[in-house]
Amino acid sequence: MAGEARTRTPGMLNKSKTLQGYRLHSLDGAIGTVKDFYFDDRYWTIRYLVVDTGTWLASRQVLISPHALGAVSRDEPHIAVNLTKAQIEGSPSWDSDKPVSRQFEEDYHEYYGWSVYRSGPDMWGAYPTVAPDPELWRQPTKTEKAWDPHLRSTQAVSGYHVQATDGEIGHVADVVIDDGTWAIRYLIVDTQNWWLGKMVLVAPQWIERVSWSEAKVFVNLARDAIKQSPEYTNDTVITREYEIGLHQHYDRLGYWVL
Repeated sequence: MAGEARTRTPGMLNKSKTLQGYRLHSLDGAIGTVKDFYFDDRYWTIRYLVVDTGTWLASRQVLISPHALGAVSRDEPHIAVNLTKAQIEGSPSWDSDKPVSRQFEEDYHEYYGWSVYRSGPDMWGAYPTVAPDPELWRQPTKTEKAWDPHLRSTQAVSGYHVQATDGEIGHVADVVIDDGTWAIRYLIVDTQNWWLGKMVLVAPQWIERVSWSEAKVFVNLARDAIKQSPEYTNDTVITREYEIGLHQHYDRLGYWVL
């Protein structure tokens, strides 16, 4: 790769709608802004950032894998990308009007020399996080049988109804992303149609299943437990203390100790 790759900083938790609009800075210039995210329905992890390149690539949208991402800056909102503009311009073309196909992913990862996340036992193939050493991406993966991900847009999931064990509780308003591992840590659930105005967080580990055809998320939690859970607002800073209180409320282990 040309230039000097930027290193990652420890992850913070951000709403996807906060990160949308962040500029992306390649090794040799700006390449566009974050428009959306695609995640898989097994690990609930961001697999691609959808980038609106504006006039730079004749309004072509491209996908950027977290493999290529460096630091996320909040002072001047942008995300560092450890690729050159020429590399991105030469990457396999993606038809944004169609789902991300398995063939596209194979071609995409081969082009960049990255291991395919779905060919190993962990969130990122052979590793639980994105491997910090690029040479590790090129090593053969000790694999279990590869799984077929179903990639979904975070924008498309907003509005999905959320069903508790004893009835509906609201709808998905957004998701919270860990920008260190690029895992989705929480769904933000708006319960205003059930009781006035309260929003709550639900972890993907508490989801029983998702009916994509019905646009509905089924959680293994009771309505009353959700009603009594810590409130989330747009001004809430998700600290580890807040997370511990949330997980203790549901008597669940936190992802940081699993």
